[in-house]
Amino acid sequence: MNRVEPNLLLALATAFPFALVLMTASIYGPEGLWLRYVIMSAVVILAFLPMNALLSKRLGLSRPPMILPDAPSTLVWAGLFPLMNMIMALIPLFWPGRDLGLLVIIAAIWFALTIESAIKAHKLKPR
Repeated sequence: MNRVEPNLLLALATAFPFALVLMTASIYGPEGLWLRYVIMSAVVILAFLPMNALLSKRLGLSRPPMILPDAPSTLVWAGLFPLMNMIMALIPLFWPGRDLGLLVIIAAIWFALTIESAIKAHKLKPR
């Protein structure tokens, strides 16, 4: 039986709280900004992935995936990404009616980091 890659599970586990951030920001934020939040998050994610790869290559940085099989503690640290997105989803409930664009951008970047980790783990996986 094939095992599911932990970095892919991390990206999926971060996707649901990220969607919750988008929903709470759209519902409790200013009226009519939901489309802006959705488009802004899509642009941030789609721009972050290639730009971060290009910048890392240019600076000579090579980071491994977030979750490493030989270091189980990385799983606990990587679990902070979905947790922080869940906490960020609560912020619009306490401060309704405010523009939450920065909140959506931060959540999108954290989600993009987990996607990047899943891509790196897929590239490193032996065939």
